[in-house]
Amino acid sequence: MQSLYDVPAPAKLNLFLHITGRRTDGYHLMQSAFMLIDWCDTLHFELRADGIISREDLSVALPPDDLVVRAARALQHARQCPLGVHIGVHKSIPAQAGLGGGSSDAASTLLALNRLWNTRLPLATLAALALQLGADVPFFLSGGHAWIEGIGEVVAPLSLPVARFAVVKPPQGLETRLIFSDPALKRDSEAAIISGFAADAFGFGRNDLQAVAQKLCPGVSQAITWLASKGLVGRMTGSGSAVFAPVPLVGWPVNEGFLADAPESFQVKVCSSLDVHPLSGWASSDGFSVGSG
Repeated sequence: MQSLYDVPAPAKLNLFLHITGRRTDGYHLMQSAFMLIDWCDTLHFELRADGIISREDLSVALPPDDLVVRAARALQHARQCPLGVHIGVHKSIPAQAGLGGGSSDAASTLLALNRLWNTRLPLATLAALALQLGADVPFFLSGGHAWIEGIGEVVAPLSLPVARFAVVKPPQGLETRLIFSDPALKRDSEAAIISGFAADAFGFGRNDLQAVAQKLCPGVSQAITWLASKGLVGRMTGSGSAVFAPVPLVGWPVNEGFLADAPESFQVKVCSSLDVHPLSGWASSDGFSVGSG
């Protein structure tokens, strides 16, 4: 195998996000339900025999040492692999949006290179590498929707109904560290249980980061207000700045005219849920467990 083209990296939505405490090392403890959606980045991988890892930005410019490069380097080091790769990255998922684009790119890179380099690591080993890259990366290896706890390392499969969403991204992004360092952040939400969430999956709880995000980024409030003008109830995903709202599966007017009056420079996309990650099965799941409660 010399290349892998058109490898997808899907985004996620946090249907809710509660901060339940803080560890002594400063990391925040959370609970969330992650749902895969069909807003995807696309990656291309070409084998290099010289051991060099190179990257080409096919849309927006990325930092030199982004998560894609770090993921490739981590797998190469873990297996002492002498091969290299040239990676083309076409970004569609906006950055600093809470949609997990960078983390998803990293996970798809691990899965793709595990094939291209024939390193044959099982998912459990890839998940351990993923956690070193970022708290959200292991989720994108899990294969589907998930209930998330801890600092993001506890990932349990979650069955969710098929859904469709209007996703709105303000032109401004948000830095996660600014939200988590804000003294006004709510850090004492009571622990939720999956059965309580399942009774109202798309209306359950709240996003504890949203109040601080709205203070830092007026675009979050603008997005929520605009969705409300359409009769939709918006909520921020992750650490923002993107906002989403469930829309009916049938009978809802998805067309350019309906979405055309979004605030200037806002991105609006209607997304559907993905029950299964498009790369599910790309690595052996023998003994796979990202984390446990």
